[in-house]
Amino acid sequence: MSYRRGWIAVFLFTLSMINYMDRIALSIAATPIAREFKLSAVGMGYLFSSFIWSYAIFLLPMGFLIDRFGTKKMAGVGIFIWSAATALTGAANSFGALLMARLVMGGGESVSNPVGAKVIRQWIPANERGTVTSMFNSGSYAGPAICSVILGSLVALYGWRMSFVVAGGIGFVWLAAWLLFFNAPEKTKWLKADERDKIIRERDTKTAGTAAISPDSSGLLSLMRTPTLWGLAITQGCNVYTQYLFLTWLPSYLQASRGLSISHTGLFSAVPYAAAVILCIFVGRLSDTYLKKCGVGSGRRRNAVALTMLAGAAILTVPFVSNLTVLLVVFSITLTGIASTTSLNFALLNDLLPNSRDVAKAMAFVVIGGNIFGMIAPIATGYVVSATGSYDWAFGIAGLLLLAGAIVVLTMTRSPMTIRSHSAGAGATV
Repeated sequence: MSYRRGWIAVFLFTLSMINYMDRIALSIAATPIAREFKLSAVGMGYLFSSFIWSYAIFLLPMGFLIDRFGTKKMAGVGIFIWSAATALTGAANSFGALLMARLVMGGGESVSNPVGAKVIRQWIPANERGTVTSMFNSGSYAGPAICSVILGSLVALYGWRMSFVVAGGIGFVWLAAWLLFFNAPEKTKWLKADERDKIIRERDTKTAGTAAISPDSSGLLSLMRTPTLWGLAITQGCNVYTQYLFLTWLPSYLQASRGLSISHTGLFSAVPYAAAVILCIFVGRLSDTYLKKCGVGSGRRRNAVALTMLAGAAILTVPFVSNLTVLLVVFSITLTGIASTTSLNFALLNDLLPNSRDVAKAMAFVVIGGNIFGMIAPIATGYVVSATGSYDWAFGIAGLLLLAGAIVVLTMTRSPMTIRSHSAGAGATV
């Protein structure tokens, strides 16, 4: 990436980073919270999962609102709501108050991925899309890496309530910068004319059959008639299950099964997340290079998605690893695999979606698919741990889903999401 559009990548990276800092704050503070409110593993599983309930419910409405009112307004509204809810979590005096704060936070966070996809489509030339999408998604791993160290120390020194106040306050700093500097490339004054022309000229994907595509927005129901959209959503679900297993239960696993303290848990967790940030961007860049000959509209990015899911399936080896250094390597490979899968799957969505006016709603649908699986992961893990006294089956389920996702993406995403005009046969797909 080069030129001033690189600042857009920075905005998206930090948006995702703050989003996931706020998500993982509860996991870092899980032990003292469970002790204070007398919560079992099953109770914590429901609390971990709760923000995903409202997140999933609001995704589609937010997708339509973003397509209607634009990214600047909706991103601002979203981060204001979720940052305030995160900060107020520190004032919770009951399980009900904790639950309500997490539900409000989840509703606000539902703007993040649709905004990211829409901004990338508006600002980034198609042949840079994999790299910038990887930068956007890698923020979701930078957040836990930073949060594990900083908030872990805050919890140890000042208690869990202060950690939420600090995490929530960071979002308001981002909001001020966003409102001051961001706009569509057509309206941005700090963007040079030649770069603006390049962005507008090169941001849309050229796919086979483009000439027959209606210039109007297809609408979500029409897009849902294409197997590709369903394939992307299922792939996302198989991947996100593992992501939420790590986000919610990794600190508890390290403390209960590996005997680490809260502060040492933060340091141990930060290493694989940091590795995922760097390697995810590298993998995204490789995918753009791979597609230079055949073009992004070919859909061949699906092959890279399958490979990264296979890498993530390294999680299957966790029950057989006793050495902490080896475990650190396995977690790093797994997190790099699932981080890269999300980035490449989002980029593949943009590759296979000809009309930019459908991006936010299509992304919302795919993210819903991911979060249906994601909301199950913390709860299922709580029941597995309660029933078996071990995390082994929790890791096994996650690994098998990753293998299944690799098969889905290779078989269900082989055509662009092309809705033919009436002259070419209404409702037909390519």
